[in-house]
Amino acid sequence: MDCSAEESEIRQALEPIAGIHSLGFQLGDRTLNIDSTDEALPLALDAIRKAGFDPQPVQMGKTTPAHDDEDSEEHAHGQSDGMARLAAALAFAVVAEAIAYFAPDLAIWKGLGMAVAALAIWLAGISTYKKGLAALMRGKLNINALMSVAVTGAFLIGQWPEAAMVMALYAIAELIEAKAVDRARNAIKGLLALAPEEALVLGANGEWVVTPASAVPLEAIVRIKPGERVALDGVVTKGNSAINQASVTGESIPVDKAPGDAVFAGTINETGELEFRVTAAANNTTLARIIHAVEQAQGTRAPTQRFVDRFAAIYTPAVFATAVAVAVLMPILTSLTWMEALYKALVLLVIACPCALVISTPVTVVSGLSAGARRGILIKGGTYLEGARLLKAVALDKTGTITEGKPKLVDWQVWGQADEASVKLLAASLSSRSDHPVSQAITNGLATAPTPVETFVALPGRGVSGAVNGQTLVLGNHRSIHERGLCTPELEAALAVHEQQGRTITLLADETRVLALFAVADTIRESSKQAVDELLALGVTPVMLTGDNAATAKAIAAQAGIKDARGDLLPEAKLEAIKEMQKRYGATGMAGDGINDAPALAQADIGFAMGGAGTDTAIEAADVVIMNDDLQRVAETVRLSQRTHAVLWQNISLALGIKSIFLVMAVFGTPSMWMAVFADMGASLLVVANGLRLLRK
Repeated sequence: MDCSAEESEIRQALEPIAGIHSLGFQLGDRTLNIDSTDEALPLALDAIRKAGFDPQPVQMGKTTPAHDDEDSEEHAHGQSDGMARLAAALAFAVVAEAIAYFAPDLAIWKGLGMAVAALAIWLAGISTYKKGLAALMRGKLNINALMSVAVTGAFLIGQWPEAAMVMALYAIAELIEAKAVDRARNAIKGLLALAPEEALVLGANGEWVVTPASAVPLEAIVRIKPGERVALDGVVTKGNSAINQASVTGESIPVDKAPGDAVFAGTINETGELEFRVTAAANNTTLARIIHAVEQAQGTRAPTQRFVDRFAAIYTPAVFATAVAVAVLMPILTSLTWMEALYKALVLLVIACPCALVISTPVTVVSGLSAGARRGILIKGGTYLEGARLLKAVALDKTGTITEGKPKLVDWQVWGQADEASVKLLAASLSSRSDHPVSQAITNGLATAPTPVETFVALPGRGVSGAVNGQTLVLGNHRSIHERGLCTPELEAALAVHEQQGRTITLLADETRVLALFAVADTIRESSKQAVDELLALGVTPVMLTGDNAATAKAIAAQAGIKDARGDLLPEAKLEAIKEMQKRYGATGMAGDGINDAPALAQADIGFAMGGAGTDTAIEAADVVIMNDDLQRVAETVRLSQRTHAVLWQNISLALGIKSIFLVMAVFGTPSMWMAVFADMGASLLVVANGLRLLRK
């Protein structure tokens, strides 16, 4: 089950069965969750088999076949065998064509040619015949049924070389299209890897015991050391540290944690040792809810039907009806014999075979995908390539998408009568001794060789202190300076200006006065403003969604030229924001790079992951990966989608136009198999050549 057309086949087979409550398709994993009564399940499995598929039950909570290493190897081996089989089928079809061309009248060679053609059809058409016959037995006329009848008809009327070539090319086209379908969006596996499987828990006897995270009870005390990931949600009871929680909240700068503060599973403890009280079981943590949100968003995404199947719903029955009418009515209404009418009807089926459509669509899409890849845009399937042109709005994450995702020193100033060179040296000396990201940003920004610091002390949640050249100093945050009684109305006003711009402020002070203030912020990417302008020019409305505070969101949005900026959003809130945008604007995209963006990326009509700096899960959850982190590639994807859509409709017009002309000629003129060959293969060659134009620079 690789595409939405096959999902539709299975859905139609299962819907008539009583006792089935709901169906949850996951094309990326090739899985289907069936919510049904016990009595209905065997009937459902039997219906899937009759539809031409082989259902393999998977236990809930276990690794799916698409994820299991052994099964993945078997699948890859199966793909390799399939390609070899199709290559052999194409080779046999060419041999059949050669025999028919060079020795058309020799009985021995003709018999050999028919055998070779039959072998080619068997090698290439097993799956097509299986699904086509299953559809015919259910009274359905789909593309597989039409191909099965057309190829069989061509073989029966003596055009076995054409039958072999059509089936081989059709199967190869199906393989090309299948490779373009998204098969590897394993967002759940990446999310689960974030949270450690074990935690260090305080036992009843006072000893610390390594315990599986799933077995840790509520209210238990857990210890995490610097550099470790948090295993469960909880509230800090002891210690101070900086927690990098960008994976959950999207905040660009690590957050200082003290007793009473919340910590989330999957986040990283950076500086100090912490103990916290567990507030949520492993299956109900914030991370677990993100995983659930990803599942829900992917499960509710409306599948895009392939054009060929949508068209076949009208085209195929019409062709069958016309062919039957020609075979039955023409001997009655005209002077044609029954055999001549049957011959005309079978030629009609061969002409009407949608081979040109079947081949042109994947070739055009693959050409578009290749053109995107050359520009650093990896698009996970034709559905997203075709759909990008319909986007009316794009939600943009701030950290790592619009901004660089790394704190930098953006401004600093001497306060009072302090000497600038002296202040710069003192601040660089203290900041160089700390591994806090803000301190490191100050050190890198000042770029001054430090001097030795005596009696250096880290002040958790506040900053650092130490003596430089006998002078006692503190490099701390706003709260630290306020607690020391060194804030003045003038200083508070200056701090407010920076804080309104979303900057993190650190101050250098001695025992009696403030010497300088340093503003650290996540800076905007150079390409972001141009990217926003390009989206607006395409009629796409950009909206910023971020976990940072509203002031930071507003400041960054203003720099990028975005009017709608929404801050303080946790992952679930981002997901709800995407749903609201879909109702307000229509088709909505989402561009982000973090785990916290995964639910929104999955819910969006098209998710764009910033690949270079993005997490594996965000990339897996997204539909388009921007390899070079350039936000301008989002607009480039929309333009490529527009070009691809234009070529697709050109190909559709060519294929249907040519076939319409020859269909009329076949019904009212003198039909010939050469006419059928030209109508089918000629149209196919034209549309393939037209589709390859997308590969031009």
